Amino acid sequence: MRWLGIVAVVATLVVPAGETSGCPGQQVPPPPASPAELAVPAPEPLPWPAEPVGGPEMGACAETGTAALPQVGAAAWVLADLDSGAVLAARAPHARHRPASTLKVLTALVALRRLDPDAVVAGTEEDLQIEGSKAGIGPGGQYTVRQLLAGLLLNSGNDTAQALARTLGGDAVTLTAMSALANELGALDTFPATPSGLDGPGMASSAYDLALLFRVAMRDRLFASTIATPSIALPGYGGRPGFEMSNSDMLIARYPGALGGKTGFTDAARHTFVGAAERGGRRLVVALMRGEQRPVPMWEQAAALLDWGFAQAVGAPPVGMLVDRLPVVAPAPSEAAAVRAPASSVAAPLPAVPIGVAVAAIGVTMALAMTLRRRSRR
Repeated sequence: MRWLGIVAVVATLVVPAGETSGCPGQQVPPPPASPAELAVPAPEPLPWPAEPVGGPEMGACAETGTAALPQVGAAAWVLADLDSGAVLAARAPHARHRPASTLKVLTALVALRRLDPDAVVAGTEEDLQIEGSKAGIGPGGQYTVRQLLAGLLLNSGNDTAQALARTLGGDAVTLTAMSALANELGALDTFPATPSGLDGPGMASSAYDLALLFRVAMRDRLFASTIATPSIALPGYGGRPGFEMSNSDMLIARYPGALGGKTGFTDAARHTFVGAAERGGRRLVVALMRGEQRPVPMWEQAAALLDWGFAQAVGAPPVGMLVDRLPVVAPAPSEAAAVRAPASSVAAPLPAVPIGVAVAAIGVTMALAMTLRRRSRR
């Protein structure tokens, strides 16, 4: 009965996937799809919340905020206070796009919560052969979890994402944990199809969710210190010498006060970015999705939004809020009565499944079925 009560409460938060409460065409990422997304039939889109997470204005399809916002080419973005969660401005914050390697922030969060940073992980031939960007680990190498996290965040290593997922119990276990954590935190637009951010069936997130996840991750000292590190030494493997791995984030290199950021790119996702900066004791987070590097590089688009945000008065009315837990509402009276009623027959309709459980189940299926992967760049 307690489980049914939880189901009833969570079910009130969403509308069925076939119905629309958000912006038209934004429930799933836009085409064209990558070949990896077509490897198995795509899962049903994540359902829209009955109300936009973060407040009514977070359901906007276009820009929301004060006048004279900077010109930004990314299709969707969010600028918020890193500490309070107050959203200063946004464009299509809940529009669902492919996150590419910015999804590694969620992968890192799961690893930080479940693994000992000093545990040692052996590299494998599989790590060496993975497609896309690599940190440079391989068979015979011995790496601590904290070194793998550095490879994941600083150099967008798909090889280190794979090694962390293997240590967590495999792709299926990792994707289930990622889905559950995203749901727990209120990131209801996020569907992880791969631990690395490589495209896969159903892969989705939003600028709102990326800002939310980065804000939560920055509370972890190891994450915050790692993503701000200019470079780190990694051991070699198979007789190869160790090497110095540099941070690939341009914001940390060129923007005064930058706290760190994570980039992403695939052909289907285009360019994505999430990062933060501090000025005058104030910290802001910015997330951009489906952008291009021309005519203005992504890090400069992020910098323009940060500059604008720092110029705004502290305490100005926000247009929304970044949450850090799943919103909960009380069930309607009829639903409460249904929860109290005993089950009468095995043929009776089953209760609605909470988002996190449904996503986790689909994530396991995808992890087992996925055979094609898409090249990912930083």
